[in-house]
Amino acid sequence: MSYNSPFTGNVIQPTDVSYRAVTLTADTQLSWPINGNATDNYAARIMQVTASTAGLSLFMPPADQTSVGNDALIRNVGSNTFTVKDYAGTNTLITVAAGETKYVYITTNANSQGTWGNIAFGVGSSAADAATLAGYGVLAISSTLNQSHPVTTFSSNVTATSAYRAQTYVWTGGSGTLTLPTAISLGNNWFTMVRNGGSGTLSVSTTSPDLFNGSATVLLQPADSCMIVCSGSAFYSVGLSSPTQFNFTQLTKPLVSGSYTLTSAEAANVIIKFTGTLSGNCTVIIPQTVQVYYILNETSGAYSVTVTTGVSGAQTATLTASNQVTLVCDSVNLFNANTTIAGASILSVSDGTVGTPGLNFNAETSTGLYRPSSGNLSMAVLGVQMSALTSTGLTIYGTGTFTGGISGGTF
Repeated sequence: MSYNSPFTGNVIQPTDVSYRAVTLTADTQLSWPINGNATDNYAARIMQVTASTAGLSLFMPPADQTSVGNDALIRNVGSNTFTVKDYAGTNTLITVAAGETKYVYITTNANSQGTWGNIAFGVGSSAADAATLAGYGVLAISSTLNQSHPVTTFSSNVTATSAYRAQTYVWTGGSGTLTLPTAISLGNNWFTMVRNGGSGTLSVSTTSPDLFNGSATVLLQPADSCMIVCSGSAFYSVGLSSPTQFNFTQLTKPLVSGSYTLTSAEAANVIIKFTGTLSGNCTVIIPQTVQVYYILNETSGAYSVTVTTGVSGAQTATLTASNQVTLVCDSVNLFNANTTIAGASILSVSDGTVGTPGLNFNAETSTGLYRPSSGNLSMAVLGVQMSALTSTGLTIYGTGTFTGGISGGTF
């Protein structure tokens, strides 16, 4: 039978059947309803399908026996998923899960298979559509769309991308860098959330010429967090602020010997007091952050405590027993905060020993002045006593060279 119009030669659409309930007990081939034929497995414009078992298929009629645009709305009212395929099952057009409704239509009809388009109409509720619509920051839960900010931890330097939108990133390393791409590439309304859960400073850096809060780099100290938003030309933080009230807390850290690494919580104390009887020199490693420390060495014993960030080649600070110091850390080096003494003050230091003089040098702690006994001020060089000044005079140990000669007194 020909389906060509005698007037135009185009294929014409066969007789339309509006609705049909279909029960699948086996793979079923559909046909077009021709001349009112309602006895075969014909295709209707709306079909409610119940599949008795899983894995069954419904085959659409030949595409070349009808016009492009001929369509069918197929709803799965059963509990089993089934597939809809083209004529003879060459290609799967759609998979219809329980409760879903799919719309199929012919776009080309050059052969019996044809080309079919499809549209998901959703289900009785909107679960299928919700899952399709969910993007960054949105999660489909059952039939609803919900906010979503999944958490990702990272401990090495990274560069953010557009996929960071609405995500939460938690830094877990020491010092590191999060680089933001160009603001124009992200556009106005991109945002991400960042927390420094690590032990060092996290630098959030921009790509030139963009700025973040007016700067090329913003430092997030441990426990800092903020939302980073993009305007399309710059970045801004939301929720990042500096405390307006400083509460000075103290950490008392017992030491014996060897190396100690302060946790972020321990290093958050501005005042740190070391106690205990030392049996050897100690090294205390602090986080690589920008911070001011008030260090009190109240240990006992003839050993010292060295404070360091652990960075190779960085400046450190060494304290002997009963000494105190105010240190500034730039996240790498430690500097003495006092370069001059202003106002009336008295400076007292410990007696020290010939191996560790009470007044010594950071770069050479075995050289300096010490008090070996009452009324005795001695000088040590590399742990060796070179002179002693007492109330009875000056004693020089070893030989001396006097380039300007000696005068006065009796020799």
